[in-house]
Amino acid sequence: MNFPTFTFLSCCCKSLVRFGMCHLLFLKGQLRRAGEGQPKQFSGFISGNSRPQLSLPSLRCACPPTQTQPSVVAAVADYRAHLFPISWSFRLAYKSYTCRNWTESSEEGHHILPECAKNERGVVCTSADSEQANESELLTVPDGWKEPAFSKEDNPRGLLEESSFATLFPKYREAYLKECWPLVQKALNEHHVKATLDLIEGSMTVCTTKKTFDPYIIIRARDLIKLLARSVSFEQAVRILQDDVACDIIKIGSLVRNKERFVKRRQRLIGPKGSTLKALELLTNCYIMVQGNTVSAIGPFSGLKEVRKVVLDTMKNIHPIYNIKTLMIKRELAKDSELRTQSWERFLPQFKHKNVNKRKEPKKKTVKKEYTPFPPPQPESQIDKELASGEYFLKASQKKRQKMEAIKAKQAEALSKRQEERNKAFIPPKEKPVVKPKEASTETKIDVAAIKEKVKKAKNKKLGALTAEEVKLKMEADEKKKKKK
Repeated sequence: MNFPTFTFLSCCCKSLVRFGMCHLLFLKGQLRRAGEGQPKQFSGFISGNSRPQLSLPSLRCACPPTQTQPSVVAAVADYRAHLFPISWSFRLAYKSYTCRNWTESSEEGHHILPECAKNERGVVCTSADSEQANESELLTVPDGWKEPAFSKEDNPRGLLEESSFATLFPKYREAYLKECWPLVQKALNEHHVKATLDLIEGSMTVCTTKKTFDPYIIIRARDLIKLLARSVSFEQAVRILQDDVACDIIKIGSLVRNKERFVKRRQRLIGPKGSTLKALELLTNCYIMVQGNTVSAIGPFSGLKEVRKVVLDTMKNIHPIYNIKTLMIKRELAKDSELRTQSWERFLPQFKHKNVNKRKEPKKKTVKKEYTPFPPPQPESQIDKELASGEYFLKASQKKRQKMEAIKAKQAEALSKRQEERNKAFIPPKEKPVVKPKEASTETKIDVAAIKEKVKKAKNKKLGALTAEEVKLKMEADEKKKKKK
């Protein structure tokens, strides 16, 4: 085994062992805390993309809110996990374990069930019964509720392992990223996350440090560099670091095979002068960026779900105006508190697919014949035709001679046609007949006297400019005419 192969295998083994040890430590601590009476804390960890998956409904009865517990655990006891963002689910699970307070009975040697696990009669009920009983209360979230910020006090020990993510960016984004990278580093340094920009390889990398206390911030930093690579401006992309904001990058390049059709549907999503995109942003409270083969959206979780539906329907040749109309109706219905628990299907429009294109008519139209109950006459067979013509009774040599004569006749006919086409080149074209000019008729009379008068007038006329003497005489004559007048 050569040295590079051995190094690669050792790295793989190390990563597998590290991943397994992290989960074993977590499970071990979970079992230890279940049996001990004193509350203990554990430091959150993330190894690559793995993190402890904790279900909040199961913690609702096992971890009741007490006077010493914060208000966050009370929220865990009242609301289901799907009403919270992913990051808060992880943080709530962590805080519920840090604040767990079990009391142990020394006489009987078993754990005392919390108060929330008993009903009014004092009978012990399971988590499934309590879920059915409080299902109506768990479907709604109080108005004005906001997610508390995750501070360093929630995880003072930091993280066990270092996590990092990297992404590539296109060449045309290099100038912008180089300009705004100091702002990116400043925003991530507030959360103790290190960011590096490699212009040679064309990649961006984010990784945690020893001071990082939020286990989910590395996921948000990864989304930040992804958005920057997809032509989202820094002012919009930095919003992803907030707890109530998420992002969704929708890949639309493989949804339509035809390139021209893909460009038309993508332009339909944008709309004339971006009007359709602006309407979607106002209805979903999300920032939407269409770039190349992806659509990037930043905003609340409910808005991102609607944006993804509209984008996918548009690429399936469903015009976005239908979904925009539905969103406008839903926004008005959400203002009515009585309709929150009712179905909105009767208010939403139902659009039917219509095939606008007319059916193309065939070039050859077959005319149906009149119906007759009698079947068509049976066609004659080859033997019947030979019997009618008399060929059936001929010998084989005679039939062969007839075939050869027919072939020779066809060849002679084809030869004569070919010879005629060749002779056409030697046939002279027909000449047009020469038209003789008509002789002038001598019958017309000539007026000799009129011609003589014209000649005399022409002789009297003087061509060219007048001489100096003639000019003076003409001026004197004109003056005499004026005096007479």
